[in-house]
Amino acid sequence: MARIDDDGDTEAGLTALLVAVGTNGDVEAFEALFRHFAPRIKAYLSRGGAASADELMQEAMLIVWRRAALYDPAKGSAAAWIFAIARNLRIDAYRREKRPEFDPSDPALVPDGEEPADMRLAASEDAERLKLALTQLPPDQADVLNRSFFSDQSQSEIAAELKVPLGTVKSRMRLAFAKLKAALRGTGEAS
Repeated sequence: MARIDDDGDTEAGLTALLVAVGTNGDVEAFEALFRHFAPRIKAYLSRGGAASADELMQEAMLIVWRRAALYDPAKGSAAAWIFAIARNLRIDAYRREKRPEFDPSDPALVPDGEEPADMRLAASEDAERLKLALTQLPPDQADVLNRSFFSDQSQSEIAAELKVPLGTVKSRMRLAFAKLKAALRGTGEAS
């Protein structure tokens, strides 16, 4: 089994340790990797603003232990492979912080209960009265409302298209609203 030099680590030594962990489950090799990488990973994770750098470091090293058999020395260095694991954990932690877990029991997400029958009936009757009132509006007032609400035109656009003053469009809308309001209250014609 390769060892890490005291004065500096060799890439071959780190690779050999990681391969030993992957092929044999070598605890001593993992211990050497842990002693070498744990402080470096923790420092790396602390720089990114991760609040739980120690927990993420431990999780990263646990993944190294579990997935060491997947490491392929031909594809990259042991350090790059281990730091990629740490980096991905940091990204996942950041995403969890920014987008909390979905809570289906959150009262804001629970749909409203079914509307009571009397409320549905009242809304239906109001809609029928509104339809009837719209049919009884003078054509010029109905046209202005139709253009405003169904064609999404501004009052200025309506005035330009109908070639009438803006004040006329506003007056027609005001009169139409007064008639509709009176019809919905059931008082009949507005004054």
